[in-house]
Amino acid sequence: MILTEDRVNSGYDFASLDAVCDLLTDKDVELIVTDSDDIQILNREYRGIDKPTDVLSFPLEDVPFMPLGTIVINIDKVKEKSEELGHSELDELTLLFVHGLLHLVGYDHETDSGEMRRKEREIIESFNLPKSLILRNS
Repeated sequence: MILTEDRVNSGYDFASLDAVCDLLTDKDVELIVTDSDDIQILNREYRGIDKPTDVLSFPLEDVPFMPLGTIVINIDKVKEKSEELGHSELDELTLLFVHGLLHLVGYDHETDSGEMRRKEREIIESFNLPKSLILRNS
C-alpha cells in the first residue's frame, strides 16, 4: 500500500501506483509529492547537491510493520518532462515512482552492472509505460 502525502495538491489518483508497488514489495511505501524548492532542500541536506532533482528515495531499516521507505517526487519535474516528451504527467510520475521504488528494494544504477536498468525496462514494458530516465539515457 502507498501512503501518500501530496504537498502540492496535484490532484492525481495515486491508486495506479499500488500495482507497481505490489510487484516489488509487500511492505508499505510512503510517497511524498512536492515541488522543486522542497526537493532541493532535501537534495542539499541528504546528498550534498544544491539543486532540485526529479526523485529521491530514502530507505528505512527493515523493521516489521514499518514502511519500506519514502519516495519523494518533484511535481515541477514531472510536468516539465511529460510536456517535453509528450506523455501524460501520471506516466512520468509512475516512471519516477518505479525508479525510486527500485532504489528502495536495493537496486543502484550507479554501481550495478545493469541490473536496475533491466528490471526497470521489465516493469515499464509490463505496465506499458514510456521510456524512463535511465532507459532514455542508455
